[in-house]
Amino acid sequence: MATQEDVIEVLVTDHREVEQLFGELEQMIGSIGEQAKTLAEKVVIELVRHSIAEEQYLYPAVREHVPGGDKLADQEISEHADAERTMKRLEGLEPGEREFWPTMELLMSQIRNHVREEENDLFPRLRQACPPEQLTELGGKVEAAKKLAPTRPHPLAPDTPPADKLLAPGTGLVDRIRDAITGRGRS
Repeated sequence: MATQEDVIEVLVTDHREVEQLFGELEQMIGSIGEQAKTLAEKVVIELVRHSIAEEQYLYPAVREHVPGGDKLADQEISEHADAERTMKRLEGLEPGEREFWPTMELLMSQIRNHVREEENDLFPRLRQACPPEQLTELGGKVEAAKKLAPTRPHPLAPDTPPADKLLAPGTGLVDRIRDAITGRGRS
């Protein structure tokens, strides 16, 4: 049985996976095919799951353990909200529409800036301030939360505990049912 990664390792792995998808999308810029739409949907699904898990577990830990954590967490949640609005716009576009690729490029820029801030500032500060066993426990919680999280952007949904933890699993179930019916997210 593999050992549980800590929360930072789990989230950095997510960041690398999304960056790989961004690289694939960048090779397709200007494409109007179904492959571009499918890949964009996959990116949104992964980003929404990741964001929900961070909002449920990472940012409360930052608030609790990191000096100045409230301000840091609020900034990160604000960045999530901006990206979520961009994802919602993207969700309504097709690759052949004039705004699709500029919107995708905006999303990639927003996420890359967010990742850079997390990995260069927030994660090192959390690793220094939080006990290793708690980081490992949070890693398991984040992985579990991603499995139940919504797969579509919901910009008006709560993004702080306790409401986010109460509503996300139900919203996630509805999203997964919609995805199954429409085929969204299938390769």
